[in-house]
Amino acid sequence: MPAALESETPWSAAEFQEALYAVEPAYWDRHPFHERLHEGRLDKEELRLWAANRWYYQRCLPQKDAAIIANCPLPEVRRQWLSRIVYHDGTEIGSGGAEKWLRLAEAVGLRRDEVISERIVLPGVRFAVDAYLDFARRRPWLEAAASGLTELFSPGLLTYRLGRMRRCYPWIAEEGFAYFTARIEVVRAEGRSLLDLVVRYAATRAQQQACVDALAFKCDVLQAVLDALDYYTGAGRSRG
Repeated sequence: MPAALESETPWSAAEFQEALYAVEPAYWDRHPFHERLHEGRLDKEELRLWAANRWYYQRCLPQKDAAIIANCPLPEVRRQWLSRIVYHDGTEIGSGGAEKWLRLAEAVGLRRDEVISERIVLPGVRFAVDAYLDFARRRPWLEAAASGLTELFSPGLLTYRLGRMRRCYPWIAEEGFAYFTARIEVVRAEGRSLLDLVVRYAATRAQQQACVDALAFKCDVLQAVLDALDYYTGAGRSRG
């Protein structure tokens, strides 16, 4: 972080939020791979590859959240953050967001053990997701938390994706969409709560800029995940 920022006047809450929302065009909703997914142009093998590789990201999330808790000295924040781990891991075997993603993978024709083994995770996806987890472990907790503000951009994408997948891939059993139906119900509130937390604790201009940069980094990670899938499925090669 440039030393000059340490002496700059912090943004107002409104200015800080504006800077965070300005990152939205870098979000992955407009990626060519997502466009093909939403237009029904993926075949079954490509859908399976997407589900298996997205699993690698999904199973990283509770580890990322645990790293934030480990790095955070504030008990009030740690208590609040615990619910995120519980959301993904569940309170017992067979519950939680990660379990719902495995059900989607099964609904598109993958075996559970095949997904969990991570044998078909692409190197580019693995590299990007591992970089995100490393970021959460090494950077200050506030920056790692701010990277999750992609939640602000995702409610519309999740709703649109669910509708398009139901229409374009009618062979997927409805129970396979449980991850999306459950996530849509909570992500908007989580995003708003996280935004309030980041605005509250980013007290200096340098901290605010670091949070904006962390959110941009997370968008880069998501883009890299889809770049790897897009290239492997041939679309990237055909564009030269």
